[in-house]
Amino acid sequence: MKGGRHAAGEGLSRWERALERWQNRLVSKVRHREPVELVDALHHECDDHAVVCSESRVVVPNAYEVELDAGVHEELVRRGRGDVGESLTDDLARYGERKGYEWAGPLTVRVTPSACLAGEPYRVSSRPMPHVRADAFPEGD
Repeated sequence: MKGGRHAAGEGLSRWERALERWQNRLVSKVRHREPVELVDALHHECDDHAVVCSESRVVVPNAYEVELDAGVHEELVRRGRGDVGESLTDDLARYGERKGYEWAGPLTVRVTPSACLAGEPYRVSSRPMPHVRADAFPEGD
């Protein structure tokens, strides 16, 4: 029995270390100016929801939400990186300009914690909202 408990505790410890390494890698990626995976996900979200209105007019959603693992989000805030949403908004604005996109309203990217990502490091969603600020997202939608 004693060996069985030790092995189970050891497995949990390894799992916790693996989770910690994963979180540290994600935090490291997010804290840099070019969080590659998140930026790519935002670009794909934008492209996937583009609406071609005419040859010269392509409208895309303007309100984006990035849900991060709650622990990663907490670590970003603790490290003073609460401006990740602003950095992502700036990058997405440059991307949209290069593609010739028209935003459905003022562009914003809100970064929030989430406890239910089903093993994913983040989730990106978007919608058109003509009059929006990052702090004006409807709660619970």
